[in-house]
Amino acid sequence: MKPVPPATSLRRAPVQRRSAERLTRILDACADLLDEVGYDALSTRAVAIRAGVPIGSVYRFFGNKRAMADALAQRNLERYITRVTERLGQESGGGWREAMDAVLDEYLAMKRTAPGFSLVDFGNQIPVGKRDAGPNHLVADTLTALLSDVIGREPDDDLRRTFLVAVETADTLVHLAFRVAPEGDERIIGETRELLRAYLARVLD
Repeated sequence: MKPVPPATSLRRAPVQRRSAERLTRILDACADLLDEVGYDALSTRAVAIRAGVPIGSVYRFFGNKRAMADALAQRNLERYITRVTERLGQESGGGWREAMDAVLDEYLAMKRTAPGFSLVDFGNQIPVGKRDAGPNHLVADTLTALLSDVIGREPDDDLRRTFLVAVETADTLVHLAFRVAPEGDERIIGETRELLRAYLARVLD
């Protein structure tokens, strides 16, 4: 099973390398400014200035700042999946527990280090506090595809539902951990890890 890719928010996909590099600078600038000024104060003009590109270059890719934030969220998801895939390739066969630790660890690492991630993560935080289920469904479907081989099970509807519950639970508790402490409250993160293991053990063991 291959997850359905998210719909792109780009007006025009870059074709040439130079155009792709310009898009990267725009999204990098958007991420940095989200951390510095927040979403409400973010503007396409400020992004253009920070990225060192004409304002027309921003509008060539995006109709407004919401589309730009959506594209950043999509890039975050793609980078997260790449990180998880690489991490799973390095693991030593510890089964689903080791795999789920990798899934949670890479999410926490991005929460702590990826610019703009605290506001947009995979697309469900703008406006701040909005809880859109779409990104979590995509994450759950992707993890089902990635982890089905690890656990030796077909990626059926039951497994998708199991991972969706796990993703929704982890999402809520990790956001709580980062509301309690800027770097994530370790006690809440530890409880999250234990809760996920207890829930998944009923299904995966």
